Parts: sequence; structure tokens; C-alpha cells
Amino acid sequence: MNIVLFDFPDAVEALKPFSYTRPLSHIRLGIFTIAEKWQHHLQGHYSCLAASHLAHKFPLTKADVNLCINSTICPDSVLVAQIEQLALNEKLMQGDTLIACCCDATILEALPINGFDYPGLRMLQFEGTITQLQHPWDIFLHNDQALRSDFLQHSAGKISANIEDPHTITYQKEDIFVEEGAKMQAAILNAQEGPIYIGKNVLIQPGAVIQGPVALCHHARISPGATIHGATTIGPYARVGGEVRNAVIFGYTNKSHEGFLGSSVLGEWCNIGAGTNVSNLRNNYGPVKVWSYPKFNFAPTALQFCGLLMGDHSKCAVNTAFNTGTVVGVSANVFKHEFSERFIPSFTWGNKVQQATFQLDKAFTTAARMMERRNVALTEADKEILTYVYHRSSIYRSQDRP
Repeated sequence: MNIVLFDFPDAVEALKPFSYTRPLSHIRLGIFTIAEKWQHHLQGHYSCLAASHLAHKFPLTKADVNLCINSTICPDSVLVAQIEQLALNEKLMQGDTLIACCCDATILEALPINGFDYPGLRMLQFEGTITQLQHPWDIFLHNDQALRSDFLQHSAGKISANIEDPHTITYQKEDIFVEEGAKMQAAILNAQEGPIYIGKNVLIQPGAVIQGPVALCHHARISPGATIHGATTIGPYARVGGEVRNAVIFGYTNKSHEGFLGSSVLGEWCNIGAGTNVSNLRNNYGPVKVWSYPKFNFAPTALQFCGLLMGDHSKCAVNTAFNTGTVVGVSANVFKHEFSERFIPSFTWGNKVQQATFQLDKAFTTAARMMERRNVALTEADKEILTYVYHRSSIYRSQDRP
């Protein structure tokens, strides 16, 4: 079966800055990305129908029959069972939300224009519950549920590797799953409040405390003395230290040093300076407003806890202080010891008071240097994506914005 994970334009806009540089199905939630979750549930050839500037790196595959699935929706066994029953020219809805459609190549090509509002498609309604990303903060809000679900599915019928270090203390060991090659020394792993997943070749250094639900994905490295509270995901090859609570950190990002990060999402290839702290709660305990790309202004969230939402390749200096509900775009470089502005556009150098544009050639050089340290190349497709973001985000760097 040819399976297409499709991104609606409205969802792409709503989920910036993370949607700038990846299809929505490549957002990590729980142990896995949304695409990986679907691949575990449904066998087939997968591709993405994403924003046009991502097509070079993430090409679409079309076939005579295509099972198209909304990339912002996470699978579960009940939903998958109903999707598997779809016949050609049928679509599955929940209210006004399109979940999936089985269609030919002609209808697939028209998706970006009409969103499967196509004559001749038979509509079915799904009566169950769905987990869907509608806002960037949904990533950390849904992470607890996603971690528990992924843990159960991934560990079912498998045997965890042994924890051989005699100085590592475990609580509720049956809810700790360790992949081959993981190493730990004098750590505390407490799964009493949720499961702990430790991926291949993870390194947990002495004195670290891990309180579930937590996922440490393959090749992640936890610094000595780190405290990781649930519900937190540390992506592949990420390096994390200090205190982290209810955060999702995508792959290859560095937050190796002391400092607090809570109720937050960090994209790939970010670097958080030593001593950086993130406020995730207002002093008056009131609801947090967060920058909305669709509204071009700050918008209420009804959240009491919301920290930092940072796009790919962005970085901050040592001792940076991020205010509650801060959004940082792609490839921004933040340096300011008092609280930063609550919206820092892509390719910003400095802050709103002393703001310059991080020039594209210099951004390429910085990204390439960081990626080379992990033996990953900055490709021409990557440069095309960053170039698109650079030009499209110029309006946000204007002093005329709110």
C-alpha cells in the first residue's frame, strides 16, 4: 500500500516554527515521530505531502491507490482498524476534521487545493477519540500520553537489556526498558510514576536522576547530575544536563549544562548555553499568551505552564533567561542576560533592542560546523529549506510587529 502522510496548509502555519523545516509527521512525540508511529501500525511505502519548499528533501510518492493520512493525528489500534477498512474513494472524518482518505492519484494531486472536498468521495465518521497536534505546545501537552502508549507497544513481547551497573538504583524496574548498548553509572531510574525507555547506545552519566515517564532515544547523552522529570523526551544524539521537566527535545540538540527547561519544545540542532533558564509559569499564575504565526500577534493559550518553543538551528548564549511562553524561530542567535523578548523571529541576531539579521551565508557556516561535529552534512536540500525560511520570515524581523 502507498501511504501518504499529508500536511494541510493551515496546520503548517499553526505549528511553526517546527513546521518550517520538516513535514508535520516528522515531529517527535513520545518515543517516536508521528511517521514512525504510523509505520509501526500500518505496513506500506511511506512518503509525505508537505509544504512545497520541503519537497526536494521529502519527496511525494504517488500510486494508483493511495492511503492518505492526516499527519497531525497519532495512531491507535481503534483508529487504525477503521482506516484499514477504507475502500477506494472513501474518507474518514471526525466532525470537520479529515483523518484519512483512500483515493487515486488524481484526487491526491488536488489535495492541496480542495482538501479532499472532492465529488464522489464517500464520507465515514469516526466516533472514537483522536490525539492531534493543533498548536506547538500540544507537543509537550500530549507527550505523557504518547510516551506511555509508545512504551507499551514497543516493549510488548520484548526483553529489556540488563542494567549491569551495580551502583544504578531502579524503582519499579518492570517499567524500565533498556536497549542494547546503553550504559549508565550510579544513576537513579524511577519508573513509579511512568515508564522509562532507554534507547540504543544511550549514555547516562553518574548522579543523573530519571523520573518517568521519560524516553531517552538512541545515542542520547545525559550529563552527570542531570535531573530529568516526566513527561520528557530526549531525541536521538541529543545531549542534556541540568533540570528538565515535561519537555520534548528533538534530535542532535545540545543542552548539556546546568539550567532549568520546563514545558518546552526544542527543535533539532539547537544549542542552549550554560546556565540558561526558562520560565514556564507566570508570577501571577495566570494563563500564558504565546506568539501565533497565523494571527501575527500574541494569542491566549489557556495554559498555566508554557516555557520555550525553539525552532531548528537556534542557539542562545550562556546565562540566557527566557520568559514564560517564548517562541524562537529557526536559526536565531539569542544573547541577552535579562529576560528575552517573548517572540524572537527566525534569523534574528541578538534581541529586539539590539537586533540584526543573521545573514544566510553565516547561518549556513554555523549549521555546517555544528552538524560536522556529529558526522552529518548540511545538504543542498537543507540549504534550500533554510533559504526559504530566511526570506519568508523577514516580515517578522520588522520593528513594526507587535
